[in-house]
Amino acid sequence: MEKILTKEEIEALLSAVFEGSIEPAKELARTQGQVSTYDLFNSDAHRGFVPNMDIIYDGFIRYNRVNMSNRLGKMVEIKKVGARPYKFDDFLQSLPSPVCMAIYKIEPLKGAALIAVDSTFVYTVVDSILGGVGVPNIPANNRLFTPIELRLVEKIIRDVLADMEKAWAPLLAVKMNLLRMEMNPRLVNIVPPEYQVVTMSLKIQIEETVGSMILAVPYMTVDPIRDKLKSGLQVDMMAVDPQWSIRLSEELKEAPLEISVEMGNSSITLAELLNLSPGDTVMLEESGRNELLVKVGGVKKFMGLPGVRGGNKAVQISRIFQGGTRGD
Repeated sequence: MEKILTKEEIEALLSAVFEGSIEPAKELARTQGQVSTYDLFNSDAHRGFVPNMDIIYDGFIRYNRVNMSNRLGKMVEIKKVGARPYKFDDFLQSLPSPVCMAIYKIEPLKGAALIAVDSTFVYTVVDSILGGVGVPNIPANNRLFTPIELRLVEKIIRDVLADMEKAWAPLLAVKMNLLRMEMNPRLVNIVPPEYQVVTMSLKIQIEETVGSMILAVPYMTVDPIRDKLKSGLQVDMMAVDPQWSIRLSEELKEAPLEISVEMGNSSITLAELLNLSPGDTVMLEESGRNELLVKVGGVKKFMGLPGVRGGNKAVQISRIFQGGTRGD
């Protein structure tokens, strides 16, 4: 509840104002607090934010989606969930249990980085590599992973690091070296607990099963190349994914197309059209021995000669239209 001044206190306050012992402007400024300066361009003001890191992860997703699909023999989709900074200790506490972690070095940058995957991803990878249907049998007791399961996941992690090298290439030539695999977060100390790490969470869908992967890089690791990240990446170098282009072209070759052959044309009056009935004959202007127009998807593409092959009506391509135009 606000304090209500008495009549005597109000008179004393007015008297002090008139005498000049109290300046209302200064008193109001004191009660409202002081304005603090915030430099938006100072890296310390927004420590933990790293510009254009999402572009690197976009390139990584393009590469790894294809390679992981080939490795597992199943359709894989990878989507970004979101990026955020953590204190390293808070990040470790946010990890699921059990968790599989890969600690790796980014040469020539200082420090080590971390990849964490959940149990759903681990068991799905193990099931797929061993020839399963891709539906993992997840234990109910949250047991730790076996050495065999860790070795199988390590194959995927090495593929991930190879694709990360490609994604980083337009910015900086780096070498990703896997140091070790780990299951206990308390044994991971890539940076002191109070240091910040920049994380990117990914959702990985293998057929119908969805797992998660978290990429964590210490802020001190990427801080020396902040200026390069601010200036932007050479996106044109990342735009071409040879494996994806080959796969897309192979899929396009299997796309169904409609081919039609025009046997001929004829001009009739509206009255003749209205009088047509089953059994009537329409005389064509072309003979059956002339070249016929072949259309693909309604576009003129070829000329061909009619014939019969294997008891079926057929057309033999005689020449090709140089510039296809859509016909009526």
